[in-house]
Amino acid sequence: MKRKYLSLILLAGVMSCNVLDQEPQVQISDQTAFSNAKSAAAALAGLYNQLQDADYYGGSFIHQTECASDLSQSVGTWDFYRELDTYSIDASNQEITQFYERAYKGVNQANNIIANVPGIVDLTDEKKNNYLGQAYFLRGLMFFDLVRTFGGIPGESGKYGIALPLKPATQIDESIYLSRETIAKSYEQVRMDLETALTLLPENQGSDGASRSSAVKGSARALLGRYHLYMKEYDDAIDYATLVIDDPRYALEPSYEAIYSNKLTTESIFELSFDNIDQSDVRYWYFPGAQGGRGELAVHEDFVTEIQANTNDVRGTMFGFDAIQGVYYPTKYKKANDDDNVHILRVAEMYLIRAEARAIKGYAGAEDDLNEIRNRAGVADYDALADGALLDAIAKENKFEFAFEGHRWFDLVRTGKALTVLSSVNRKNSSAPVSLDNPDYLVFPIPRDETLSNPNMNQNDGYGN
Repeated sequence: MKRKYLSLILLAGVMSCNVLDQEPQVQISDQTAFSNAKSAAAALAGLYNQLQDADYYGGSFIHQTECASDLSQSVGTWDFYRELDTYSIDASNQEITQFYERAYKGVNQANNIIANVPGIVDLTDEKKNNYLGQAYFLRGLMFFDLVRTFGGIPGESGKYGIALPLKPATQIDESIYLSRETIAKSYEQVRMDLETALTLLPENQGSDGASRSSAVKGSARALLGRYHLYMKEYDDAIDYATLVIDDPRYALEPSYEAIYSNKLTTESIFELSFDNIDQSDVRYWYFPGAQGGRGELAVHEDFVTEIQANTNDVRGTMFGFDAIQGVYYPTKYKKANDDDNVHILRVAEMYLIRAEARAIKGYAGAEDDLNEIRNRAGVADYDALADGALLDAIAKENKFEFAFEGHRWFDLVRTGKALTVLSSVNRKNSSAPVSLDNPDYLVFPIPRDETLSNPNMNQNDGYGN
């Protein structure tokens, strides 16, 4: 018997059982618990927990996209990452399926908050707006991640958008079979969610740490800056990036290494918090077994050579070498108890968004923005003779600055460079380079369980059923 796959995902989205550290309340078990202020806070904690999950920003979502790029490679026995690494993805890929499930569970959790918080009588209007703003921001982020992964990027990849459930799932019937919207409508929903969040969110959450680990207006502005860069709406991207850069609460951390050895620094706009109870999987999959890791993933040796070419660049020092497997691994996230925080939005991205948009538009200031990031890493100012075209230098800086934070794959796709850059990638476990030569594979497949169970859900081209 076929299951209504996405329907069950959505219904399961209100049944998680872990507790976020920043919210002491237990999470709700179902929709009926949305009855008072305490349960609303618990529901919001559950929403952040969806992002923290090992299937999402807690590990797999980042690992998937880095393996699909020219930064990371599969060197172990876990076939699902090797499929991504070699551009031979099957629609039943477990890692992709679990990310899809987790993101839509988060969407449903957000929908429950949006639907139920307005009716809670013991919440002030200010608190209601705060909770709703966070829910809209996180739903916008999750829709953004889903559409750029499974739908594509306008003008660069994909033909279809994604399913856009905007109301909480309460029962399973034929009406809940969702179909895919257009790419344009999918991105429009992202924009509307983020703009709604911006009107509702406070400027801060009461403390510096809470304002970096929970959504605030600065978070919404930063993500809107990224959104408009993807949409090639460069003036809007510049405006939002500038608002964040000019906000005195945010500033480049003087030490690049300190962004990761410390937590919730001035660099951070939106950062997920982990501790020895709520652990992440980001470090675990890279570090060798002798250091408590799994050693399934490694860094492409060509990337290590490239980033270490300038001995002044501190980012080139953040690698270890596993002599047993003969591979490099990143040490950006390296805490032995796997409680590294995960960065989703950093101030450095705002400088590089503005640099790229200014360069494309021919505005002044692009080189200055680029140099802010280069200089912080110990690299001299941009020089056209030494560094080549300005846009190429900005792309390289994005590659170095955000390695292993989940940016590279999407940067290659949105700029139309993926098929060229990934045309011949050397791998540790391949006798010959591997290439991404099929434009259909610029988007990931809709999980096979979904397409087989939902008659309204069509598959992306190139992946069969």
